[in-house]
Amino acid sequence: MKDIFAKRLKSARFVKGYSLQKLADMLNISKQMISKYESGKSLPDSTNLINIAKALGQSADYFFRPVTVELGAINFRKKSGLAIKNQKVVEEKILLRVENYLSIESILAIDSEFVNPLKGICADNIDKAAEASDVLRKKWELGHDPIHNVINLLEANRIKVIEIDDADDKFDGLSCIINNKFPVIVVNGNFNTERKRFTLLHELGHLVLNIPENIEDKEAERICHAFAGNMLIPSEILKREFGKSRDKITLQELKVFQKEFGMSIQAITYRLIECGIISKNSQKYFYMLLNTNPALKKDIDDQRFCGAEKSERFFRLIYKALSQELISIGKAASLLGESVSSVRKNFSVVID
Repeated sequence: MKDIFAKRLKSARFVKGYSLQKLADMLNISKQMISKYESGKSLPDSTNLINIAKALGQSADYFFRPVTVELGAINFRKKSGLAIKNQKVVEEKILLRVENYLSIESILAIDSEFVNPLKGICADNIDKAAEASDVLRKKWELGHDPIHNVINLLEANRIKVIEIDDADDKFDGLSCIINNKFPVIVVNGNFNTERKRFTLLHELGHLVLNIPENIEDKEAERICHAFAGNMLIPSEILKREFGKSRDKITLQELKVFQKEFGMSIQAITYRLIECGIISKNSQKYFYMLLNTNPALKKDIDDQRFCGAEKSERFFRLIYKALSQELISIGKAASLLGESVSSVRKNFSVVID
């Protein structure tokens, strides 16, 4: 029991971003006592347990619940400047969120084990990554249409999406496998919609592509970029609409594609290079304009895709279980990390 409490306490403290000293000050007990709790040498009395639970936003029973979720290898973006300490905070947030996610799926008897639709397909360069995305589009029956909601697409195909709204600015996204069978993609919830969509599909690439281990990290990132780009705008569509080769392209054309396909203008320009539609010299000219014309850069950086990208499946499952009386309002509040009064206020049965 001490070991379970120790792990839970440390995890909950990391999620809140509290140091040992800060938590000790909040509880009006010594830092050494908190350290004893976290090392499994001691357990708090009932008063301190209640205070700890309140300070860390958890129910008291959370601290004695066996740990059932294990993180697999995590694909933090290699270019990320996220400090190791902050990576640990992100990891603990993932563990807590996924544990709650799997818990509600179990209560609702939902089978969410994932089978990789691209298993066995090698993607050791950007061309093969694009081909793999074409295969996935076909298997997921997307045709060449724009993806209206990437998060819904992923969750419909048994990939859990978690948004972290209080993430460090240096955090883009990551992907991992939980308990060797549940894929998870985590994304910075503060991103604009277009950046979020691209990041989600980049991380999907890390999950489903078979990238040989001898591929360097930088090249693996390029491969996942190519995969994400072709998922959002297939090369066939680009060549059909822009032509196989262009010397000049107007901003108005790019804006139309941005609005329809939910990809930033800079990313679309990169896709035009990948598909051989424009030259690298044309790309250099484009970036020269961006660097010398602030008004143009602001115009290009504006978001134009009208769709929303918000992960809501977990919340929907909670209220589904609540409406079917499979969980109590208290349990729902615990899983959501909200107060009982907040859940009770939001819970409204309109069809009976």
